[in-house]
Amino acid sequence: MKKIFLLLSLFLITGNFVFSQAPQLSENSKVSLLTCAGGDVLYYAFGHSAFRVQDSVLGIDVVYNYGTFDFNQPNFYLNFTKGRMIYSLSRRSFESFLFEYELEKRWVKEQVLDLNLEQRNQLLAFFEENYLPENRDYLYDPLLNNCSSITGDILKEQFGDAVVFDGSYLEKRYTFRQLVRQFLNVNTWSMFGIDLAFGSPVDRQATVQEHMFLPYYAMEQLRHTTLNGKPLVKRERTILDYNEHSQSGFFPLSPLFWFMLLLAFTAIITYFDNKHKTRSRWLDFTLLFISGLAGTFLFLLWVAADHTSTPYNYNILWAFPINLGVAFAFVFQDNIPKWGTKYLWFALSLIVLVLLLWIIKVQIFSPVLIPLLLTLVIRYLYMIKYSKL
Repeated sequence: MKKIFLLLSLFLITGNFVFSQAPQLSENSKVSLLTCAGGDVLYYAFGHSAFRVQDSVLGIDVVYNYGTFDFNQPNFYLNFTKGRMIYSLSRRSFESFLFEYELEKRWVKEQVLDLNLEQRNQLLAFFEENYLPENRDYLYDPLLNNCSSITGDILKEQFGDAVVFDGSYLEKRYTFRQLVRQFLNVNTWSMFGIDLAFGSPVDRQATVQEHMFLPYYAMEQLRHTTLNGKPLVKRERTILDYNEHSQSGFFPLSPLFWFMLLLAFTAIITYFDNKHKTRSRWLDFTLLFISGLAGTFLFLLWVAADHTSTPYNYNILWAFPINLGVAFAFVFQDNIPKWGTKYLWFALSLIVLVLLLWIIKVQIFSPVLIPLLLTLVIRYLYMIKYSKL
C-alpha cells in the first residue's frame, strides 16, 4: 500500500509514473486505443493513435504514445530527408495527453479492448519493456512504421494468429498514394511535394493491415477485428467531440494556379521570341536549372536515402538531373549547340515516357504537374525550332 501511495504522489508531482517493473493490474483495469482527429499542420493532418492503460484501483491512467519526435534532435531535418528519422515511445498522464487536443479542438475517440486480465497485464508489460531507454526509440517510416501502423503490429506480435483483421469493410483496397490523398487536397503544396517525392512503390495496393498506417483506418479496422473469434473492441466512446478540421484552400496560393501562370507566361514569351526570332535565354536557363535541381534531389532520395517510398521515382524523367548542367551550357550563347538539339528531342521523349507510365499506372503523377510539363514542352520545341534558324 505504501508503494502505491508513493507512486501516486510521484505521479501528482511529475504527471508520469515511474515503474521499477510493470505493476500487476487489477480486474478494474482497461486497455484501449485512442484515435485523435487530424489537425491543420501537415504532420497532424492524418490524425494520431495511442494506447491508454487505466486502473482505478492502482490509480493508473497513462498513455503510451509511439508518435513522439523532437525537432531539437541533432541533424533533425537532415535525418528526416535521409529517411533516418527517429521516433520514440513516450508515456504521459492521460490528462496531459488530452489537454493538447482540447486546445486544438480535435476530437478524440476511445475503443476499449475486450481483453482478459492476463492479456491486459501482457500488454502493459510489453509497453513498459518498450519504454526502457534502450528500447523506446525506433526508425520511423511514414507508411510502414508509424504511431498508427504499430497498433496492428503490436496486436499481432502479442497475440499472434488469434488476432484476425477482417478487411471486408473496405470498399476497395487502396494504394498508399490514394490513401494519403484522402487526407490532403491534391492541389496543395504539401500534397504536390509528397506526390513529387513518392516513387512508384507507393502505387501498389496496401494490404488490409497496411491500411492501418492511417489512424482513421486503424480505428475502423479494430471494429472489424477479432481475438480468438470474438470482437476485439468491447465498447467505444467519444472523449472529445469536435468537428473535423476542414481544408480551406485559396486557389491563388495553390500550385495549380502558379503552374498555369507559368504556362501562360512561357507561352507569351515564346510567342514574342518567335515573332522577333530571338531566344529568352534567362527563361530557358531558369526552367532547365530548376527542373534539373529538382531531379537531382529526387535522384538522391532514390539512391542515397533510406526511405521505402522514394525509390524508383520516375518524376526524374521530366525533372531530368542532367538539365542542371545543360542550363549553363545553353545560357552563355545565343545559338543552341549541335548536340543540344538531340538532347532536347531526348528530353521530349522522356516527357512522353512519363505520360505512358502514367497511363499504364506504373506510377501515378500529380495532375497539378500537367501545366508544368506543357511549359517544358513549349520551350523544348521552340529551342529546337530556334536551332534551325
